[in-house]
Amino acid sequence: MRCCRVCLLFFTLAAVSNSLLAQQAPSAKKPDIQTPNINLPVKPTENWSMPADIKTGLEPTPPALIQRDEKPEFVRELIRVQWRMNDPIEVWLIRPKVAGKVSEKIPLIMYLYSYPDTGERFRDDGWCKRATADGFAAAGFVAALTDYRYKNRPLKQWFVSELPESLGSTTHDVLILLGYFAQRGDLNVDRVGLFGMGSGGTIAILAAQADPRITTLDLLDPWGDWPDWLKDSPAVPQEERPKYLTKQFLQSVSTLDPVSYLPNLKTPSIRLQQTINEPVTPSTAKDRIAAAAPIRTTIVKYQNAEDLLKSWKTAGLSGWIKQQMRPEIPKAGGDDPHVAKNE
Repeated sequence: MRCCRVCLLFFTLAAVSNSLLAQQAPSAKKPDIQTPNINLPVKPTENWSMPADIKTGLEPTPPALIQRDEKPEFVRELIRVQWRMNDPIEVWLIRPKVAGKVSEKIPLIMYLYSYPDTGERFRDDGWCKRATADGFAAAGFVAALTDYRYKNRPLKQWFVSELPESLGSTTHDVLILLGYFAQRGDLNVDRVGLFGMGSGGTIAILAAQADPRITTLDLLDPWGDWPDWLKDSPAVPQEERPKYLTKQFLQSVSTLDPVSYLPNLKTPSIRLQQTINEPVTPSTAKDRIAAAAPIRTTIVKYQNAEDLLKSWKTAGLSGWIKQQMRPEIPKAGGDDPHVAKNE
């Protein structure tokens, strides 16, 4: 019931995202997977308040290939990984079919979408074809306390009520997954691109601060500036809001505020996209996030979701990231309508 209520707050961006990502191409059939409760040998004590601290006893079990789809333009794999008790993670990895030397590693872009989004888009053939265009691999998964990763939790717990865990543990997931991708041998993780939307944008900032292998960061309406966000965001039910404004709760999320990390972020290429009338993040929080961004950040503001959709139709969802990850193409200017322009 809680997810249903919160989903209504995301209808604008969800509609834009779906209209852009959905295509006529047939989608992959959703596998009938029964998620097991795998008991790891040691229950870790995880420090969610420190994004870079993953030395907490998280010991990955061997990854399991659940599904493999081979298409004319790409190969899509569903891989199950796990490093916490009763929290298996389904990771979608989509690799292009590219001609070239066998030894050449494929550049990787990771995609983190906002709560309460699911992983359905990763099953869409059209999305996968566009994401892997120009020889890029794409990887995505859902955050903690989202979709199937919520089902073993009490109903009173949800993404915002457990915000330190939701953000901190998912940040650790990104860092551990980068280690797994490096071990595979077919992906280039020395220069990784990361797209983050909403809460996924917040996690992307925390992950980029913790791991220098993330060299390109594309953010769309990230959550943050927690005192104002929790006070005014319609994503927070009014009856629950008081407990999130207590000193104790605000202190628990203070070390996970992107406003604190953005000014010192070393990531070479950063773009911050903000939709002025996007309802989830209050305007005061949007302003503070933009003000905290490093001076080299490309800031793009859209008046509404329609302007955002027009921009994506011109350059594609990951067109800017791919441009930054090609060293032969200049990092700024050019013909990309996203760069150095405010809508």
